[in-house]
Amino acid sequence: MKLRSMEEKISYRLFLMGFLGLIFTAALCIFVFHKAFTAQAWSGLERESDLVRAGYEQTGDPAQLSAFVTDDLRVTLISQDGSVLFESATDQPMENHLTRPEIRDAIANGEGRNIRDSQTMGYETYYYALRLSGGDVLRVAQDAETVWSIYDSTIPAIVLSCVALMLAAAVLAALLTKALVQPVLNMTEDLDHIQENVPYRELIPFAESIHSDRILRENNEKMRQEFTANVSHELKTPLTSISGYAELIETGIAKPEDVPDFGRKIHSEATRMIQLVNDILQLSKLDTVSETGDTPVMETVDLLDVAKECVERQKLNARRAYISLTYLGESAPVLGSRALLDELCQNLCDNAIRYNRPGGKVQIITACSRDGHCSLTVTDNGIGIPREAQSSVFERFYRVDKSRSKATGGTGLGLAIVKHIARIHNARIKLESQVDVGTTITVTFPTAS
Repeated sequence: MKLRSMEEKISYRLFLMGFLGLIFTAALCIFVFHKAFTAQAWSGLERESDLVRAGYEQTGDPAQLSAFVTDDLRVTLISQDGSVLFESATDQPMENHLTRPEIRDAIANGEGRNIRDSQTMGYETYYYALRLSGGDVLRVAQDAETVWSIYDSTIPAIVLSCVALMLAAAVLAALLTKALVQPVLNMTEDLDHIQENVPYRELIPFAESIHSDRILRENNEKMRQEFTANVSHELKTPLTSISGYAELIETGIAKPEDVPDFGRKIHSEATRMIQLVNDILQLSKLDTVSETGDTPVMETVDLLDVAKECVERQKLNARRAYISLTYLGESAPVLGSRALLDELCQNLCDNAIRYNRPGGKVQIITACSRDGHCSLTVTDNGIGIPREAQSSVFERFYRVDKSRSKATGGTGLGLAIVKHIARIHNARIKLESQVDVGTTITVTFPTAS
């Protein structure tokens, strides 16, 4: 279906408004003119009847009424029983007039009036009856053109005027529409500063939305470029190591006693790559969920069960790093995805173990407040995070201590994954940390009801 332009639509509606206004005005003029014409006709007949009555009452002779008759004025005298005593229109005897509406009204109320179609085409007859002091009824009548017959003679002028007005309305509508639309079109010439060139107040939200969308797209593109560069860098390092060790073994340069050590290093770098790829895939999946709004299936999950399972899975890593790992708390039911909540807890716990010292402690705590908000907290007494870095630790590939991350196999994506999972669950993240004292991260979830 072909879409109509805004300019065409506005022009059409303005023209339609002008056309309907013209029709309404014409109808109103006809109505007002008809009312004025009728009032003037009745007023004239009343004056004529007063003159005829005054002259008749002086003589009392019906024959004298002929003196008041003119070419366009008809005079009739009717007795109380309805018989016609005088009729200026004919000399022939006439039927009883007692059934005529204006006669009945005059006898009953003192005066009566009625309008009937005239025998002459395009005319109508106005009848005005007045009861005399003796009880007889004096009626005067006059033919007048109908409103429609009056307009018949002016139809060509009316039609021409309407056509001229509609042409003028079409031209004005086009000019006005162009004047209205052109500033909107001009907005698109500089999209970078569109919010500064808004011609109408109603377009401010629209312009701000476009500006925000452009900034968001630019930021997303920048993030993609940075992400691609970071991924390339992160993959290049282990691939270079793997390729170098493998080449030494392949060419026979490596001593036989060094081969197991090289094999161990190749396995370590490959494991690191697998972990990095897994984190990238997980982050990409979470990005898709955030952008499409296609949230995973939610169910009631007890954070205490999540904490228990996390401790069970991470206890071997904690033992290898000489870290004490425990959980503490109460049942904390929330509405969420069990798989994603497990991922969130695993990443927080893995970070707490990775950036700790031998002999350190990591504790997972679950709790619920009085207002029904449940939380999961991971606290450690590790190396801590400097204050200036705390606002950046949830960014992708950000590392506070890059040398330590490389040594411990960190990918720099763990907390970014945590942030995305918390966002999907409408949860809030609170970070408290002090260098050489430890770090506490609390994720607070909305009520499960």
